[in-house]
Amino acid sequence: MDRFGNGKRYNSFVGYFRERYGERLQKIVIDAGFTCPNRDGTVSRGGCTYCDNRAFHPSYSTPDKSIALQIEEGIEFHKVRYRNACHYLAYFQPYSNTYAPLERLKEVYSQALSHPSVRGIVLGTRPDCIDEGKLDYLASLKEGREGFLDEEGRPPVVIVEYGIESCLDRTLRRINRGHDFKAACRAVEMTAERGIDCGAHFIFGLPGESREDMLGYAAEINRLPLLSVKFHQLQIVKGTRMEREFAEKRGDFVTFTLDGYIDFFVDFLELLKPDVFVERFAGEVPPRFVNETPWGLVRNVDLLRMLDECLERRNTFQGARLLEAV
Repeated sequence: MDRFGNGKRYNSFVGYFRERYGERLQKIVIDAGFTCPNRDGTVSRGGCTYCDNRAFHPSYSTPDKSIALQIEEGIEFHKVRYRNACHYLAYFQPYSNTYAPLERLKEVYSQALSHPSVRGIVLGTRPDCIDEGKLDYLASLKEGREGFLDEEGRPPVVIVEYGIESCLDRTLRRINRGHDFKAACRAVEMTAERGIDCGAHFIFGLPGESREDMLGYAAEINRLPLLSVKFHQLQIVKGTRMEREFAEKRGDFVTFTLDGYIDFFVDFLELLKPDVFVERFAGEVPPRFVNETPWGLVRNVDLLRMLDECLERRNTFQGARLLEAV
């Protein structure tokens, strides 16, 4: 079955940039020294209960380095694995990368886009850290009106990636997100209205959510104008408030075995509209940040193989149950 033109039974994000822009564009993580409104007291303090940004921070990306230096070191880092990559995307990932005055954002993004090997920016942020003025500027960037054109006169790639995490307000309150799901929907809609590509991130296994609650995310995602989605199973990071909550109220958490998660995600894919790209469906933080690795040290390539095999075994695909309902 090649329903999606990529040899997969789901709409994989792998190859998206090559197909749309004619080449592989590898992301380089950039830490520009931003923070979050639920850390600095604007909304709350302490951040999200599950979060420790160090758990997904590559060694080359630290805010004491200039953006240009992080890009150079990131290129060297990725050359080992992606030798054919010639151009890159500056991925502003840690914390909330639209959480600053517009003039500061322009300065930061310009530093990245001025690098000759960078073809665009990806901005990880929160739904409550965006506004009309910032989105208007990002639309201007995407349309080439800010002058950052490549050798062929093409404007830069601009993608905004929102951490939404859950579609349930009770969960968002419990994990100290500091915004509700309505705010997330509005941010996605405002972004898409300007023609800016938009991604979103969700976590499966947050406290108080049942398997049925999580499957219910699909219907909410299907209503949103998203280019891509990322999913991640909850991992209990050492030193976080979530670690204490997990120890005290373990019965509030749905935990997945590896095989169980693969099977659950196939159920989810069947409910997910076929035109949204799946950029990631699981992940592992470095072992030093967790007390246990329930799945062992499984590699991403093995997770992808297991997903493909489960879809094949069940003879199903992304959006299958939506077609049944028609």
